Amino acid sequence: MTDDFGLAVGARAPNVAGELVAPGGGVETVALDDLLADGPVLLCFYTADFSPDCIEQWCAFRDFDWFASGDAVQVVGASKSGTRLHRRFIDRLDLTFPIFSDADLAIADAFDVVYRVLGLAKRSRRSCFLLDADRTVRYRWLSQHWLDPTRDVPPVGEIHEAIRDRVDTEEPDSFGFGS
Repeated sequence: MTDDFGLAVGARAPNVAGELVAPGGGVETVALDDLLADGPVLLCFYTADFSPDCIEQWCAFRDFDWFASGDAVQVVGASKSGTRLHRRFIDRLDLTFPIFSDADLAIADAFDVVYRVLGLAKRSRRSCFLLDADRTVRYRWLSQHWLDPTRDVPPVGEIHEAIRDRVDTEEPDSFGFGS
């Protein structure tokens, strides 16, 4: 696979908006700029709620305490699943991250991570983008799985280190084990 897809590091992301499901179950239309007002955002695209790979991905983010409790960066998901399924997904996995419902893949398209499975069904490529307050991509991780780019699971430790290198953090290294 080539990596001629996905917004490049240094590119400015568009101010996309969509229905965002909060961990408490509330749903509201939120723009990326609104999220970035609270600090950097790690926007993570995935295929669908409750698929085994997606459960593994979100449990890894949940269990890596730095992402779950740190204020240095806000983790936000985006998938094709609807808001009601997102509510159940967040509740069942006890997630602390909000998730965009991107049913029409407009958000994924804005980040250039839409692809067709076997040339048929559209999906978002599993990917993560670290965005600063100006919506500039500071880091990206893109699935490179040879058969299906939704199969790779983001390397949480690698992403954590990349964020620490690019974001001013004042948190001690706990590596997910608490302080």
